[in-house]
Amino acid sequence: MNDTKNAGNALVTTSLWLVLLVSSAINAIGQFAGLDWTFRTIAGAVAVVCIVLLIVRYVARRRA
Repeated sequence: MNDTKNAGNALVTTSLWLVLLVSSAINAIGQFAGLDWTFRTIAGAVAVVCIVLLIVRYVARRRA
């Protein structure tokens, strides 16, 4: 049962990293691609949320 829990945690962490990379790329390249500022702002906000969630998960894992 513990292996299933660890696999789920790894999947969530990997997903957060992937979303962070994609949203950061959209935010960085969006200006050159001609995206509207609202899309770039949303992508930046998603990146910040992912960073916060990754930090929270790291701290919780260190305390466990």
